[in-house]
Amino acid sequence: MKSHKNIYKKVYSKKNLILAWRKARKNKTKKEYVINFEDNLLENINNLHYELKNQTYFPRYLENFIIRDPKTRKISKSHFRDRVIHHAICNIIEPIFDKTFIYDNCANRKGKGNLFTINRFYLFLQKVSRNGKINGWFNENQVKGYCFKADIKHYFQNVDHEILQNILNKKIKDAQVIWLIKVILERERERERITVF
Repeated sequence: MKSHKNIYKKVYSKKNLILAWRKARKNKTKKEYVINFEDNLLENINNLHYELKNQTYFPRYLENFIIRDPKTRKISKSHFRDRVIHHAICNIIEPIFDKTFIYDNCANRKGKGNLFTINRFYLFLQKVSRNGKINGWFNENQVKGYCFKADIKHYFQNVDHEILQNILNKKIKDAQVIWLIKVILERERERERITVF
């Protein structure tokens, strides 16, 4: 299994932080927190670069709120500057892990949006029904098939951070990247402890 070393500099490079800022602001350019960040954009990017380079970065507290769309869900939102960091990390480690995913997994993956999903569904539908010829159940022209769609309740709140860390450690051999991810996960754990009480 290939492991990746010396990638932390790529995470905190100004070029990567600018790309991360662009991704974090997408479809949110009129939000007050984005406007505030962009009022001092150069200074904010430089501060993030400095904090990451010197390992003094620490995420801010998450903002918790309830939405109903239609079911009631508790949402925890990171501060915008922290979302820039999240994108900066993903820009570097996403290509490393994307290769290991099942090809037909379409959950939040580049190039695997609704159109890709629909096309794959119809490809398998044709295989199952032998090119779409449907003459009734259980005749020689049909093959039995299944489609699985799932939504795991409270998935992100229940991810075992130790297991996640073990998976990361197998592929990422850069102690500074692991440190940064741990700092972010610790803030998440802190939110969980505060929520419980």
